[in-house]
Amino acid sequence: MRDVGGLPTQDGRQVQHGRLVRSDNLQELTTADVQVLLDHGVTDIVDLRSRAELAMTGPGPLVQVEPLTHHHHSLFADDLVDVTVEDALVLPWHDRVEETRDDNHWTSHYLGYLADRPDSVAAALDVVSRSAGATVVHCAAGKDRTGTVTAMALSVAGVSDDDITADYLATRERIERVVDRLKATPAYADNLRDRPLSDHVPDPETIPRLLEAVRRAAGSVPDWLSAQGWTDDDLTRLRDRLTRP
Repeated sequence: MRDVGGLPTQDGRQVQHGRLVRSDNLQELTTADVQVLLDHGVTDIVDLRSRAELAMTGPGPLVQVEPLTHHHHSLFADDLVDVTVEDALVLPWHDRVEETRDDNHWTSHYLGYLADRPDSVAAALDVVSRSAGATVVHCAAGKDRTGTVTAMALSVAGVSDDDITADYLATRERIERVVDRLKATPAYADNLRDRPLSDHVPDPETIPRLLEAVRRAAGSVPDWLSAQGWTDDDLTRLRDRLTRP
């Protein structure tokens, strides 16, 4: 888990601390961890996991924390209906057919989130823009779904592709421990057991190619959001929320 505050923008400003926090799974937070988040000013939680993941892992320790508002925005196209624990035997990615949207595996995967669930990506960013305090955006490993939404937010804020990539690559420092923790969780164990750690290490080409693909298709990340129904005021609100003291 890390606050992305401090990243510079290309117009001489910087992303403010206490606005956007990116994280992996929150299921194992201790009472002390929860207090750290409250002391950091967290008011909103954006959960990007699928309904199947929620059903299989159960409520986390933050669900009952009264000051926090929870927002669930799955990035899977086949996740538009409620899922019970009995139904959640196969997670959405187990039988997912890879689409060749880009010849970089992870870029293709991330573009799939934008193509399949633009509503959820836009909604997650809207939460960040309207939050009274800090917003924690998380998925399971805090790299792929969280990385995609974070990259989009930082691009709107005016952070350079190089700095957005550097933030994404910082997950390398913790990825082994994150994967080991998920392997010990029944919801993820089968999917992770026979995959080498190298499959999960952030690739430096992924984010630049993601952002370039968005520009080729839409013009820019703000233009992509405009295509999802965002107004200029919506874009200004997100930019100001992330960069103004």
